[in-house]
Amino acid sequence: MASCSSEREARCTTLRNSVAVVVVALACGPFDSWPLAQGKPIDIRDKNTFRAGAELVTTAVTVRNAEGRLISHLGQRDFIVEEDGIAQPITQFAKERVPVSLSLALDISDSMRGQRMADARAALAHFLDRLLAAEDEASLLGFNHETRLFAGWTTLRAGMRQTLDGIRPSGGTAMYDAIDAALPLFESRQHPRAAILLVSDGADTASDTTPTRLKQTLVRSDVFLYAIGINSIDASNSMRINPYTLQELTSQGGGYTEIIGSASELGPATERIAEELNHQYLIGYTPVARGDGKYHTIRVKVTNDSYRVRSRRGVVR
Repeated sequence: MASCSSEREARCTTLRNSVAVVVVALACGPFDSWPLAQGKPIDIRDKNTFRAGAELVTTAVTVRNAEGRLISHLGQRDFIVEEDGIAQPITQFAKERVPVSLSLALDISDSMRGQRMADARAALAHFLDRLLAAEDEASLLGFNHETRLFAGWTTLRAGMRQTLDGIRPSGGTAMYDAIDAALPLFESRQHPRAAILLVSDGADTASDTTPTRLKQTLVRSDVFLYAIGINSIDASNSMRINPYTLQELTSQGGGYTEIIGSASELGPATERIAEELNHQYLIGYTPVARGDGKYHTIRVKVTNDSYRVRSRRGVVR
C-alpha cells in the first residue's frame, strides 16, 4: 500500500478506534479487473455525478411491515410511484430476485489490525461465497487515507478471497471519501441492482468529502446504503463512530444503520442485509415530464399504509 504523504502525516497516524462499521450501498454494468495485489488508487476529485437515463428511471424497493418483517408478495398494482409529487406510470416491475452487483469496500487502516480484520475477512468471504447468487458480480475496494481498487466487476470469487487474505492494514481512515469514490463504479455495472459493502473501523480522520456533500450525492443516485457499526464500550468518545451521521447517510441511500456489540456478529449482520437484498422489488417508470437536467424527487408508496417503504429519493434527468 502507498505510504502517507508528508503533508498528511499527522492525519495518517495510527488510530486505536474501537468501532468497526460495515456499510452497504445499493445501486444499478463492467469495470476492468485489476491484478489482485497492490490495488489502483482512485481519484475522486474529477468524477462526474451518476445520472440515470431520461427514458426509464429504476429503483430497488424494500417493503417491511410494522414488525419489521420483509414483505415480498406484493404485485405491481400495490405500488404508487411519484416524481415531484406527480404519479408516474410503472413500466417495469419485478418481485423475483434480480441479480446484484456488489462492491466490497474494506477499511485497511492500521486500527483494523488483529481480530477485527480477521472477523471482517471472514464475514466478507461468507458474503461472497454463500450469500451471493452465481450470476451476481462483485468488485473489491480497500481504503485507508486513500481508496484503492483491488478487483473490478467479476463473478470469480476465489481471487477476491485471496486478495482479502493478503491485505495488511496501515494508515488512517477516509470512510466518506471511500463511499464517494465507490459510487462511479456503478456506472459500468452489469446488473440493475448493485451493492457496496463498506467495512470501516468507525471514526473518519482523513476524508476530504464531508457528510453533507455525500448526502447530496446519495440522494441523487439509485444507491442503497447500509451501515453496521461494531461498538466497543472501552473506546473513547472521539474514537467511536457517529451513528447519527451514518443513519443520515443510510436514510438518503434507502438502507439502514445497525449497531452491534462485537466483530463476531458481523456474519449474522451481513446475512440480514443479504436477506433484504434477496427480497427487494425492482420498479421502473417512464417519466411523464421531459427531462431538463435537474433534480427530481422520487417517492414510492404502497396501498397498505401500515407497510414501510424504502427506495431511492431522487434522480437527475
